[in-house]
Amino acid sequence: MTLAPVIPVLVIDDASTARPIAEALVAGGIRALEVTLRTPAALEVIAEMAKVEGAVVGAGTVTNEKQLQAAIDAGARFIVSPGLTEALGKPAIASGVPFLPGTANAADIMFGMDLGLSHFKFFPAEANGGIPALKALAAPFYQARFCPTGGVSLASAPNWLAIPEVLCVGGSWIVPRKVEDYAAITEAAKAASQLTA
Repeated sequence: MTLAPVIPVLVIDDASTARPIAEALVAGGIRALEVTLRTPAALEVIAEMAKVEGAVVGAGTVTNEKQLQAAIDAGARFIVSPGLTEALGKPAIASGVPFLPGTANAADIMFGMDLGLSHFKFFPAEANGGIPALKALAAPFYQARFCPTGGVSLASAPNWLAIPEVLCVGGSWIVPRKVEDYAAITEAAKAASQLTA
């Protein structure tokens, strides 16, 4: 969460584009790459991106223990989930791989803290009340740290990053689903890597 102010949320259909995308992102200063398990190619994409020097590749949209293990086997170095269940949380923690579960309310955060977690995704960030909602949640859970994801944009990211408990944001704007211009990805990554509150 501290490698860059933005973790790109990647939905990639074609594994042959994996390495050039990862190389373009790293060249632009973005090292933590979240490959969502939303496509049949996702595990292969993780394996390919993991070969890129400087890339720290993780798996997103992990919802169960089977996906958790498959992602780790493919080379994922961190795990992101849209939510938090005991069935996923306990094996994720036991794996020793950094785990960023999704939370949407106080009960989610309390459950995560009961499991020993302190770092959470706030998802879906904008649909969940946006910045006012996260500020309200962060106050009683001052020891928790967050990565808002879902509806965050290049324009709104600095406002999220201004919240002291926010270490980074997740964003899908850096890499379009249909990639045609790797140089544009590097430029978008440069802009994202320089974001501050």
